[in-house]
Amino acid sequence: MPEFVPPPRVNVLGVGISALNLAGAVEALARARAAGRRGFVTFTGAHGVIESQDDPSLRHIHNASLLSTPDGMPMVWMGRLQGYGTMGRVYGPDLMERMMSWSLESGATHYFLGGNTGVAQDLKLRLEQRFPGIRIVGTHTPPFRPLQPSEIDALAAELHQKDPDFVWIGLSTPKQERFMAAHLEPLGARIMLGVGAAFDFHTGRVTQAPRWIQRSGLEWLFRLTKDFKRLWPRYSRVVPRFLWLATLQLTGFRKFPLEAPGGTGNPAINPTGSNG
Repeated sequence: MPEFVPPPRVNVLGVGISALNLAGAVEALARARAAGRRGFVTFTGAHGVIESQDDPSLRHIHNASLLSTPDGMPMVWMGRLQGYGTMGRVYGPDLMERMMSWSLESGATHYFLGGNTGVAQDLKLRLEQRFPGIRIVGTHTPPFRPLQPSEIDALAAELHQKDPDFVWIGLSTPKQERFMAAHLEPLGARIMLGVGAAFDFHTGRVTQAPRWIQRSGLEWLFRLTKDFKRLWPRYSRVVPRFLWLATLQLTGFRKFPLEAPGGTGNPAINPTGSNG
């Protein structure tokens, strides 16, 4: 069985961001599948990094992931400034598309978990139309509350029966990161990927920003114009604080220690973040 060697990580305010681009992320996931590795993937932007400043458990979840991709141009810029010139944005909706295309040749299977009622099933139907022959083996819409033990057992039984290579999680941040860390082992999943709003984007429920806005690093501003009431409290807190702390890190005025990535997909296994 081939060995899986995870990509190096860039220290962004104490959160280890995987130094890769979109093609590299597909390659890394292909290697992880071939090697039989288990774990979860976070798509980490400024919001997740800032939330992690006040929540060590969330920071550890990101650092214990199989991959924490640079989901946002600020992560890419921080990586490039630290010497990783080939880093590129690995956006959840884009990676989902690339993985579906790759799966037509590899035969990898997928399962969708999350979204409002009917969204995961709609996503399955739409992607089956776009990628004829894709193997999406099931969907599940969880309740808007913690899962009960009986519900975890039922979902674990279904995943065991259908045995998907990749379980895509469509919840909000940081709910989906906590869900993956807590449920990877109980559900017996192989690789979980927390792609958030990708379910809504690919089913046409939410409009994505134009590509030039995404590349400019101003997608947050585009989304703010679409949902000001909900997003303003978040962005007014996240954006200035991220810029300030990133400046302190890059100029050396403040250090942000980076714990060693666990890579186990289960932070509880290794609460200190060390590999020993």
